Amino acid sequence: MGRVGSSYDNALAESFFASMKRELLYGERWLGKSEARRSVFTWLAWYNNRRRHSALGHISPVEFERRSINSGSLNLAA
Repeated sequence: MGRVGSSYDNALAESFFASMKRELLYGERWLGKSEARRSVFTWLAWYNNRRRHSALGHISPVEFERRSINSGSLNLAA
């Protein structure tokens, strides 16, 4: 995240929640709170393990973290 007032201030969080709403929440109906939580958890697991992100060089967040741990540094595309 960038500094307060910069264009990157909350862009990542807003992008994440917009994706979750678009891909998971709109049009869905659950029987209870636990079913909704299970659906969100399943989507998060997919999002972090399989979905590729342009800001990370078109790799998944899990793969990005694995590579950064092995290399000892973080290289974000800006």
